[in-house]
Amino acid sequence: MPQSQIACPRCRQPITAQVEQLFDISADPGAKQRLLGRVSNYARCPFCGFEGPIPTPIVYHDNDKELLLTFFPPDLGLPVNEQEKMVGPLITQVMNRLPAEKRKGYLLRPHSFLTYQSMIEKILEADGVTKEMLDGQQKRIDFIQRLLQTTAADVRAEMIKENAALLDEAFFGMFNRLIEAAIQSGQQPTAQAMSALQEELLEGSEYGRQLRGQFQEIEAAVKTLQEVGQGLTREKLLEIFIAAPSDARLKALVSLTRNGLDYSFFQILTEQIEKASSDERANLEALREKLLDLTNQMDKALEAQMKAADEFIEQILNAPDVSQVVAQNMEQFNNEVIAQVLETKMREATQKQDNDRLQKIQQIVMTLQQASAPPELELVQALVDAPDEAVMEQILAQNESMITEELGGMIGSLMGQMEPQQAENPEAAALIKKLEAAYRVVLKYQMKKNLSQ
Repeated sequence: MPQSQIACPRCRQPITAQVEQLFDISADPGAKQRLLGRVSNYARCPFCGFEGPIPTPIVYHDNDKELLLTFFPPDLGLPVNEQEKMVGPLITQVMNRLPAEKRKGYLLRPHSFLTYQSMIEKILEADGVTKEMLDGQQKRIDFIQRLLQTTAADVRAEMIKENAALLDEAFFGMFNRLIEAAIQSGQQPTAQAMSALQEELLEGSEYGRQLRGQFQEIEAAVKTLQEVGQGLTREKLLEIFIAAPSDARLKALVSLTRNGLDYSFFQILTEQIEKASSDERANLEALREKLLDLTNQMDKALEAQMKAADEFIEQILNAPDVSQVVAQNMEQFNNEVIAQVLETKMREATQKQDNDRLQKIQQIVMTLQQASAPPELELVQALVDAPDEAVMEQILAQNESMITEELGGMIGSLMGQMEPQQAENPEAAALIKKLEAAYRVVLKYQMKKNLSQ
């Protein structure tokens, strides 16, 4: 979103801020995060130190949850008819974006809020976040701030004991996200202080010690599997499970080897149960029940993740500007499940020859690649965009230090990735031709360079 120049609400000095009035997550999934994360409509003044929300009308829309919410700041002091004139066009914009089959009755009854906070609570409530959960989150944030402000280690240790009820999965998850945010924003001293504090929290709380124990079990499980190496068969895996010293170790092992626990594995286990003595049989049957229960839990969790990933990708594909929405939600793509769903959708679109959908999926992939692209990939893109070989040679001359064997390998790899799509997708076939032309020019340039040395 573009930055706007506004007057600081306190000192009236000109400052820049991201001002946004329409948050339509049905068209732009990243809009919710911008609203809740105080990215939009939030001012930070370098002159007087003011930090707080910018008073501006807001329309929030979520078609899936049938939410159409409006908020008009009382600070603006405008009469109702003027408010409606400002909010009305935004609601019209929402309706015009929706296909006819998705226009439902809730659009005729927008829910207006007198306070900004009450609107935010309504949005979170629709996501299953209750007021009690919000209050709990605020308590955790306040506790973290108090800990960071306390310099004496013995005082912090006592505070950790007194607030043991707050130190749960949600607390440590939030703490990790805060550390990551500090690192990403370049606040290294804060990140280091929080990392040191995290060690105290892990050691000084019951849940923290459990969490550390889980980490240790995972490390031990990884070591066991590494020692077996290439010799890991289903029979050997069963031996490892039988020898697991605790349920915690068993759970860690299963989480690392879920793909190996298939029908053949359980058939081997059943055959061993049938051959076992009565005492050994009881132990093996109990092990089978534990393994079935653990794999069932993991499969359900994965199914939920796949469903959420599918909905996330579909929201992006339905957005007016796919690349923009991907850029706004880049952190969510650091997820193997989303990558798998995206790959599946690309394969399905290719098989169905749905070129419009395939083009949007490729747009997602290209935006992700550009965000983490090495300089060589930018060079390849420049070569592909060049109108002729003469321009390609000029580009190479300007980037001579990057002309290596790896560059040629990268172009070859890109051609290999596009090859399966060229039969059904004319755009893929055209891109392969451009890559082939770029590859020839790179090889020719390398040969000239080698001969001149």
